[in-house]
Amino acid sequence: MNTLVIGGAGFIGTHLVSELLATGRTVTILDRRTDAPPELSHGADYVAGDFGQCQLIRELLCNHEEVIHLAYTSVPKTSFENPFSDLLENLPPTVQLFAETAESGRKLLFVSSGGTVYGEAGTLPIREDHPTRPISPYGLTKLTLEGYAHLYAVTHGLKFVCVRPANAFGPGQKPFTGQGFIASAMTSMMRGLPVTVFGQRGTVRDYIYVGDLAAGIVSALEKGRPSEIYNLGSGVGRTNMDVIEAITPLLEGLAYKIRIEHLPERTFDVRANILDSGKLHKDTGWSPTTPFDKGLLRTREWLKDFHG
Repeated sequence: MNTLVIGGAGFIGTHLVSELLATGRTVTILDRRTDAPPELSHGADYVAGDFGQCQLIRELLCNHEEVIHLAYTSVPKTSFENPFSDLLENLPPTVQLFAETAESGRKLLFVSSGGTVYGEAGTLPIREDHPTRPISPYGLTKLTLEGYAHLYAVTHGLKFVCVRPANAFGPGQKPFTGQGFIASAMTSMMRGLPVTVFGQRGTVRDYIYVGDLAAGIVSALEKGRPSEIYNLGSGVGRTNMDVIEAITPLLEGLAYKIRIEHLPERTFDVRANILDSGKLHKDTGWSPTTPFDKGLLRTREWLKDFHG
């Protein structure tokens, strides 16, 4: 099986490519970076380019049976600062990708967002049939793309599966990018910088180790039902302060005096987001296998050597 991973040079992508290669697949990465990052797995082909380039996509689709779409140009914070950019840079090229993939008859797995498409939770943990009322442009665009995938499935025969992942963490996640509280908090504590928490305890989030997330994506790709949407999370909610309290004993001898800076809550942060992944488990057998503390230790070891 030949698999094209769009956006495969990023944090989640590098782990996903390793998982795909382990299944015996031939993998090609399409990413906007000029050169392949050194941390990418050996054995994958690398193509520098933009998935908005229609001719390039057509050529790649000829040689690949599966497509995994990870690429996205913004994060929730930047989408709030510039919602027009979030919309224009992500919606048109992705819809075009859906059209090209449907035309080619290839299978597509689209990575949406479990942390933003639902909005404020009415019940926890959140199942896929929970109402979707995003309060960030990022979540709204992701939800709109899900709608377009369904539209092209009905009208053009697009064969797709969609996953809504929780908050990934683990080795390779660079701090201070606007996404990834664990990496940023851990690095701040190592460097003697204050850790910012919005509100008294912060928001409640579902944190999933990136290796488990990659395995879940592959499970959905292989065994997920056509046109279905799957949550992909740990099912456990932790506040920002819960995370800090779990990290603190792991940094003995590595951290300065830990300082917490409490700021007012942000309007685009939902208070709590915990995902019910029972549907994915039922259809594919996937479950997360990495304990939270073990994931934190692996993250710590990687960040000790990070000098970005």
